Amino acid sequence: MFRRKQYALLQEWKTRSNGRTAVLVEGARRVGKTTLVEAFVSNEYAKSLVVDFSQTSDDVRNLFLDHANDIDTLLRMLQLYHEIELPVRNSAIVFDEVQRFPPAREMIKHLVADGRYDYLETGSLISIKKNVENIVIPSEEERVALRPFDFEEYLWATGHEMLSDEIRRCYETLTPLPDAVHAQAMRLFDEYLVVGGMPQAVAAFAEDATFVECDRRKRLILALYFDDIAKFGGGDSRKALAILKGIPGQLSAQSKRYRFSSLQKGLRYEDYESAMHWLEDSHIVNVCHLCSDPNVGFRLSEVDSRLKCYMVDTGLLVSLAFDEGEESLRIQRALQFGKLSINRGMLVENVVAQQLRARSHTLHYYSWEEPPEHADARKPRNREIDFLLSKGFSNASGKLRVCPVEVKSSKRYSTVSLDDFRERWPKRVGDEVVLHPKQLKIEGPRNYLPLYMAHCL
Repeated sequence: MFRRKQYALLQEWKTRSNGRTAVLVEGARRVGKTTLVEAFVSNEYAKSLVVDFSQTSDDVRNLFLDHANDIDTLLRMLQLYHEIELPVRNSAIVFDEVQRFPPAREMIKHLVADGRYDYLETGSLISIKKNVENIVIPSEEERVALRPFDFEEYLWATGHEMLSDEIRRCYETLTPLPDAVHAQAMRLFDEYLVVGGMPQAVAAFAEDATFVECDRRKRLILALYFDDIAKFGGGDSRKALAILKGIPGQLSAQSKRYRFSSLQKGLRYEDYESAMHWLEDSHIVNVCHLCSDPNVGFRLSEVDSRLKCYMVDTGLLVSLAFDEGEESLRIQRALQFGKLSINRGMLVENVVAQQLRARSHTLHYYSWEEPPEHADARKPRNREIDFLLSKGFSNASGKLRVCPVEVKSSKRYSTVSLDDFRERWPKRVGDEVVLHPKQLKIEGPRNYLPLYMAHCL
């Protein structure tokens, strides 16, 4: 199993909960939920029992239906069926793919109250909401979101633990890496842009260091998503597919804002709203909303209809965007080495959104218009901050301030939006962050950080 950060969250849950709650590990298909949970219960408990509702027999399902009011009999019969004896308070029972059998999830309340064992669930939200309409969601259920690898986890998976430790140390001390090590880190970050963070794709690339099998596995995952949308999307399936397939084109535009009218003339966000929420709940996309009044508490001024839509994994975005048959592999190699004249900015912004979501940040941006620079100029000057975070500001005794984050994909750029943003909101803005391909440097409250430090924010 690859090292995952959520393993530590499960350890914290086990110690804190001490059997008083269950935990649901949720996320998109193929992000490694089952692998993580099975490794956790194997390492942290004396015994464990896994019920996989994607393939278990009707006999097992009927145990839950026939003994819903008799926990003693249910637990005894489960152990008899799986030929295992579970020691009390040192065993875990896993309900894998629990969305396939909602009655088991509804019983979590009573199983937790029984107190003999710890309970873990895994579920893909791509179908979980459709299947819970007639059950009571247990209040004793905590949730842990599992997402694709961030860049730090990618470094762990590909044998660069020492480099990952050094990157974090340099971020915490705000000191640059040596130039040669910086170049190596940027090369690996460019590699990560193409490979992405889906465990199967990373495993394939780690095995042969080529994009052939890696790309094949990514395309299988995309095909799985398309099939699941058609199967579980209901009345929103056609619109959800159109949104997903339209992401590369939308991100390649200058504003990157999702324009729903481009999918079908005359239609607006309101016509696609439920489909977009479905994709977001399924963890297939990361949605970034406009914040109309940038201040701590971004949701207070969130504008639902003005949004950017990123793929949950940048490697999947690459395979979705460059579907050119046999030429796709050449394109991906050229992309890694910077030999392809495309809008690299769409990939870099997507991968930063991926890092921020892995850190549980909500995604918000801010855009506005500055007046024309000259009296005879007609057009206002458009400005935009890519992401807004809330962070303690060292110059204000650690009080929360707005931290604007600008993402730069090339070494030549301007920071006019950041300059005007601080001038516009001087009392609200704290530290500023520019993520760029160059070395780390500090200029007053502005931190210029290499792109490979995005996961540290």
